[in-house]
Amino acid sequence: MTTLLVKNIDHLATFDDARREISGGALFVRDNVIDKVGTTAELAGFEADAVLDLSGHVVMPGMVNTHHHMYQNLTRVMVQEDELMVWLKTLYPIWAELDDDAIGVSARIAMAELIHSGCTTSSDHLYILPNNCTLDSTIEAAREIGLRFHAARGAMSRGESQGGLPPDRCVEKEDAILKDAERLIHTYHDASRHSMGRIVLAPCSPFSVTPELMRDAAALARQHPGVSLHSHLAEELFEEKYCHEIYGMRPVEFAESVGWLGDDVWFAHSIFMTSGEIDRFAETGTGVAHCPSANMRCGQGIAKIREMLDKGVKVGLGVD
Repeated sequence: MTTLLVKNIDHLATFDDARREISGGALFVRDNVIDKVGTTAELAGFEADAVLDLSGHVVMPGMVNTHHHMYQNLTRVMVQEDELMVWLKTLYPIWAELDDDAIGVSARIAMAELIHSGCTTSSDHLYILPNNCTLDSTIEAAREIGLRFHAARGAMSRGESQGGLPPDRCVEKEDAILKDAERLIHTYHDASRHSMGRIVLAPCSPFSVTPELMRDAAALARQHPGVSLHSHLAEELFEEKYCHEIYGMRPVEFAESVGWLGDDVWFAHSIFMTSGEIDRFAETGTGVAHCPSANMRCGQGIAKIREMLDKGVKVGLGVD
């Protein structure tokens, strides 16, 4: 057992239920878990293996990034002034050349930026895996850097020839997707309370996978405690039109039809939602990753975050 005492914190913002802000604050950490919070005077009797004096500093909980595509760091300055569908179609052929080294480098860059900005927990939605790429290099990067990491095994299985958006060379076979997802769960998923690494199953979007993959991914995830589900939903008017034409329903209706509402599910963006659909998210415990900067860059729209929060929908922030 290792212990750490952090003392003389100028301003300790706890963000607890009482929203306490403590001058001259202190933390006692046992085995990397915060055990006690108070003033330096209150914790003076605690002996620790290491003592850190943070006079002149502000301390707050690490931020949580609920939606990211770390590999896109490699193309972040490209396609600056186009809407989402043009942006995707322009970049798909470039992303099709990715390899494991590129994915590992991009993950390290993204994680370093996040930690430098005060983010200590992140998800990464990696949904394009060409050239035998895997999530392993991103998980290794998180372990190396020390980021709490929810690796989202994304996927695209419906290419242009099957009525989907991505080029056929960017998609995978669904049996291979599920087999790799199970491998990742058994190899890396840690469901314990203070876990530093979990696996998420994350088919990309209604216009890039089949309903069967959505159902199968949900079934697989729910066989394993702590494995969550994540996808893009209600992000674009193109998606709304696509769901009407292909499935005869709105995106949220489609998600519910394949078993994708629940407290183990969170969606990125969720911009184009009715009040009734927001009610349904609240009733089922379904969460939302709000990505305002990405939404503004592509001119997608403004999510109804105030209404979501007022109705009890779980909302987190994502850098996308």
